[in-house]
Amino acid sequence: MNKRIALFAIIALLAYGCKDNNKADEFTISPDAGSNYKSGDAIALKVGYPADAKIDSVVYLLDSARVGVAKDSSVVSLKTDSLTLGARIITAKIYQAGKSQELTTNIVLLAAKAPEELAYHVEKVFPHDTASYTEGLEYHDGVLYESDGGRVAEGNGQSSLRKADLNTGNVLKVVNIDPKIFAEGIAVIGDKVVQLTYTEKIGYIYDKKTLNLLSKFDNNVGVEGWGMTHDDNKIYMDDSTNRIWFLNKDTYQQMGFVDVYDDKGAVNEINELEYIDGKIYANVYHKDYILVIDPKTGAVLQKIDLTNLYPEASRNPEADVLNGIAYDKTTKRIFITGKKWNKLFQVKFIKK
Repeated sequence: MNKRIALFAIIALLAYGCKDNNKADEFTISPDAGSNYKSGDAIALKVGYPADAKIDSVVYLLDSARVGVAKDSSVVSLKTDSLTLGARIITAKIYQAGKSQELTTNIVLLAAKAPEELAYHVEKVFPHDTASYTEGLEYHDGVLYESDGGRVAEGNGQSSLRKADLNTGNVLKVVNIDPKIFAEGIAVIGDKVVQLTYTEKIGYIYDKKTLNLLSKFDNNVGVEGWGMTHDDNKIYMDDSTNRIWFLNKDTYQQMGFVDVYDDKGAVNEINELEYIDGKIYANVYHKDYILVIDPKTGAVLQKIDLTNLYPEASRNPEADVLNGIAYDKTTKRIFITGKKWNKLFQVKFIKK
């Protein structure tokens, strides 16, 4: 008899548990996972649940930040105009009878509109050293600083850091790097030049005047080292994906990031970078255009098609892809070149 009572008790407990699980399964969250929205859209956050469920409150979080609370199944409106773009996780914490459960979903936030198409005007053409497989380009105090990529063992030359005369293209000074290392983007910061490496996860710091190597640092941020630029507060670095990392300009440690999106989706292989008047100008690897990116949100604001700047059929035999943007803050001049190009163009971007 006792065994039979115990058996009935177990069955009852299992039935009760199944009933509770079924109730839990009846809870839903909106929006649906993977939904796309554009920056500026208001997103309706809502939890659905059975009519007989008694809810104390629902707290909504975007990633880990609280964005709203409801007492029932009413909608909480999430504003998106100031949010960074990309994949975001939405969590609903449902409180009832002293207990809580969580539901999660995710969205992708895109740029509010298609990039504005800009035109360009070539103001002047300068010679460029065809030995340089341009990975980074900077202009300071009348001199071009250039990072030249390559690995000797792979037969594509030896990486270097160099100074060049703008008007003649002549190399004024060159410092070769370990032949096993592939150099990437650079940034001239104060009296130093900072240089990334492709896959070696190290960075170099040089004296700006002499190009003497001062020190090295570990760079474990991102997938690889690609492009680099900076403003007065931080370094911007990309890594072959659509992510632009923020680094402390003194310690080179990670401070944050933005993901680059246009109105259609992620823009991958962001490459050489230049910071101009509050925006990031970026090459895209293997593409003949430059993007203008909002560093606060990651949105692609403008696009400049440079297909006709130096058409492939007209380029010198050794020439590779478009890559290299430098800016002269004093005169507002913008310089554009490519890997092993024999020309460097001074251009002005204009409204169509």
